[in-house]
Amino acid sequence: MNDRTSHTTRSLGPFTVSAIGLGCMNICHAYGEPIPEADAERLLLTALDLGVTHFDTAALYGFGHSETVVGRVLSRHRQRFTLASKCGMQGVDTDGSGKLVRVIDGRPATLKATCEAALRRLKTDVIDLYYLHRWDKQVPIEDSVGALSDLVREGKIQTIGLSEVSAATLRRAHAVHPITALQTEYSLWTRNPEIAVLDACRELGVAFVAFSPVARGFLCGEIDVGALKAPDIRATMPRFQPDNYARNRALLPAYQALAQELGCTPAQLALAWLLHRGPDILPIPGTRSVAHLKENMAASDVRLSPEVMQRLDALVHDRLVVGSRYNDQANREVDTEVAA
Repeated sequence: MNDRTSHTTRSLGPFTVSAIGLGCMNICHAYGEPIPEADAERLLLTALDLGVTHFDTAALYGFGHSETVVGRVLSRHRQRFTLASKCGMQGVDTDGSGKLVRVIDGRPATLKATCEAALRRLKTDVIDLYYLHRWDKQVPIEDSVGALSDLVREGKIQTIGLSEVSAATLRRAHAVHPITALQTEYSLWTRNPEIAVLDACRELGVAFVAFSPVARGFLCGEIDVGALKAPDIRATMPRFQPDNYARNRALLPAYQALAQELGCTPAQLALAWLLHRGPDILPIPGTRSVAHLKENMAASDVRLSPEVMQRLDALVHDRLVVGSRYNDQANREVDTEVAA
């Protein structure tokens, strides 16, 4: 993994993609109000021009808005990139009021209907990698993955992925249909994958896609957590509560000093750490800024020695971080292993 190729392109199942992809949530979901569509278009096209060939979206993001924008902007370039999206968690009008609320629903009929809607929004005949965004614990994983395998046979999706599941659930799913990728939060301050699921991925030949690789912005620099409010999801996350954040920010000065010593930005250092954790790890940072996009992509050029990797592991680790990564409700919704 020390050759340059391993830092610029990586395997995502049958696809060869840019080592650093683009998560398309931020343009309309979770970190404030949606950015203007002209800005979203500029961001997506710049990513394509910079060599991004792995774009990741979901039915949930903006309740279909992200898929719509990706389809409108990138469908004419469809042969130039690998397209990933997700089902199993989306906006639903539950009371007839017209207001959409987030619902986890892994029933086969729902997943198939969500895929049909995604194909229309994305303006494509096939989605390359289609994830179950969350395992609906009311539905056996075998049933949900079975529905996705039907979509593979029908030619509507090429491969299947899972998000935020445990090693045990991955094995159950993989027994039904080969799983191409597993996606979970992974960064210096979130190490849950290291408990079991990363090893399971490597045993089964499943690519690991790391979302929130810069720790939801924490590793990029100071955040005014007092100003965080809905729809910014960090307002509900324990690590960003003012008292916890005040303790967590104490990790930043030494980390930032190391980035300066290495001649890179803190965000680039976080991404480079992931790239050096293994050639099967594909980070998908999201951003609302072209400048940040260019900064992120340049992380492929950052080389870290084993000694620097050891220093990083000592500086920032989830054992040093105060607060759970999710609130109680969100923790109940995921199937990810948690350290004892």
